[in-house]
Amino acid sequence: MSEAAVEVHDLVKTFDLGFLGALPGIGPLVSRLQLKGIAQRVEAVRGVSFRVEPGEIFGFLGPNGAGKTTTMKMLMGLIRPTSGTAKLLGRPLGDRHARARLGFLPEHPYFYDYLKPIEFLDFYGRLFSIDARERRRRAEALVDRVGLRHAVNRPLRKFSKGMVQRIGIAQALINDPDLVVLDEPMSGLDPMGRKDVRDLIFGLKEQGKTVFFSSHILQDVEALCDRVGIMARGRLRSIGPLHTLLGDEVERVDVTLASATPALIEALTATGGAPRTLPGHWVFSLPGDADSSPFIQTALSAGARVVSVLPHRRSLETLFVEAARDAEGDA
Repeated sequence: MSEAAVEVHDLVKTFDLGFLGALPGIGPLVSRLQLKGIAQRVEAVRGVSFRVEPGEIFGFLGPNGAGKTTTMKMLMGLIRPTSGTAKLLGRPLGDRHARARLGFLPEHPYFYDYLKPIEFLDFYGRLFSIDARERRRRAEALVDRVGLRHAVNRPLRKFSKGMVQRIGIAQALINDPDLVVLDEPMSGLDPMGRKDVRDLIFGLKEQGKTVFFSSHILQDVEALCDRVGIMARGRLRSIGPLHTLLGDEVERVDVTLASATPALIEALTATGGAPRTLPGHWVFSLPGDADSSPFIQTALSAGARVVSVLPHRRSLETLFVEAARDAEGDA
């Protein structure tokens, strides 16, 4: 088995909150007495294990509070795990050689907002000991790559949220990393910005890079990812390729009709359920395992026009919601 880009084994993070939470040995008492406000134990991540393979795009999903950002912060060395182990690029957490090959965009980036884009990227290039000429070349190229050439002479304090997100992605790439970790990279971006970031992520994959990112925009996840992992209540609930997790089963078939008479609509409603009405159209939802041919033939024989026949398979949204609801019973 090849060396994983990210390898996590039984990672756990527990926070002891409140002014009593910091006292040694207070955790078990906190749990029994439930001293909320005074002391509270929160299990943010509970025994998470997974691998991200080299060269793949891995989507890390979950509702708010699922433990995604906490997991990513542990991987980045920003907080320490309570227990468990992890490796990045085959090296233990905190290893400086692995960090030199890593690019990271946090969920809520805060940057020196008096700097202009080239100055800002030059600053981050210095952190990686990149020589001045190469820093300049990379900074100029990245400004173009993330679509900020028009703002190259503007200080970051005058950037919109979407523009800050773009320059944040640029800084994550300044060291030409092998592993790129992005926490909500689509946040604050308009549709054009999201497309640009999707294209950029695909470009990284074509270069052989590994991309590990979290997102609430499931449409982008479906378009981008080789595999996904879904977190809920601190646990990893599902992981695998999307085609495996979603399957090929058709849940329903939507048949859209036009030019149908009221009598035909009434007759079809009796067999196919009440339609959704659109201007000049009727949409009938048929069971996925039913043969829709007789329904369509009846409509055509009566003079109706079939506008579309659209099968609906299980969606990532359905899988996401199911994982969140299954986790609600966890203590």
